[in-house]
Amino acid sequence: MAKKKALVRTPSDTKASGEIPVVGMREACPCGSGKRYKACHGRVAASVETTRPFEGFTSECDIVVMRELVPSATATLTLRDGGQKVTLATVLPMAHPALVRSDGQILLGLQVNTSTGNASRDLALALQLALATEPGTAVPPSRDLNSPLRLQDLVQTDSALDIHVHAGFDYWVDAEEMTEEIKASLEAASAHANPTERLTSVEAAYWTQMGDKEHLRWGMLIAEEPLLNALARLDAAGESSLGEGTKLVGMFRAQGIVIPVWDLPLGFGAAATEAPALAFLARLNQALATTDPLTDVERRARALLITKQVTLRE
Repeated sequence: MAKKKALVRTPSDTKASGEIPVVGMREACPCGSGKRYKACHGRVAASVETTRPFEGFTSECDIVVMRELVPSATATLTLRDGGQKVTLATVLPMAHPALVRSDGQILLGLQVNTSTGNASRDLALALQLALATEPGTAVPPSRDLNSPLRLQDLVQTDSALDIHVHAGFDYWVDAEEMTEEIKASLEAASAHANPTERLTSVEAAYWTQMGDKEHLRWGMLIAEEPLLNALARLDAAGESSLGEGTKLVGMFRAQGIVIPVWDLPLGFGAAATEAPALAFLARLNQALATTDPLTDVERRARALLITKQVTLRE
């Protein structure tokens, strides 16, 4: 796919127009300051908020888990204005923020580093550029720190997303565009996509196999402190596992949500995780409803869980 050329201006042109084009983060800033772009106009404003950038989406947790942990998945978004369909994808070729296929379909990439400090604002910027981009073109990054729009402002948010987890990346191109070279590239990319399945019994839970290990990663829209207390109660009571050979091993924090992680024995499989996950959810809800102070054993369990928290990129 053709790559849209970035705007190029001399420093004097830039100063006259007041517009700072986007260049590589390690390149000299076009404003003429002599600094690298990442230390000048490419620097993210510290005031931009990052807590729960996808708040308001019915499928907020799924979007976060797709962004952070799922190798290949897509979901369909619907524009508020006009009802046009847009495909939200975990990752796009060359980590493009967006691309417009030859048939006019827009794909938005989730797994890109934030430019504005807010993943939802980055997606809104990419979508706006894609809507004005000719078919067959990749959308370049944008670092418009002044744009107030979030993805929620452009697409409908009140329905659960229909998420499709893929084994590879065939959705990158139209069937008529497939060549032997593109096919080989897709196969190479797919070789790095760990087998992954989304559970159907509970929301935002994804089974995956990574080498000789299996895991369940489950995005939960529960405030961190109550969730930690509830998990500590269950762990102290020996009720935090998903069955024989499984273990709650820690949690990720990402984009304002918490994602508990379980180790599963090799060969366990996604299907065998469904019923235990549903049963665990019932135990978790019961633990969340408990208001008694934590016991000494539960406090120790909570302290251990805290040491196993990992914050993913924000």
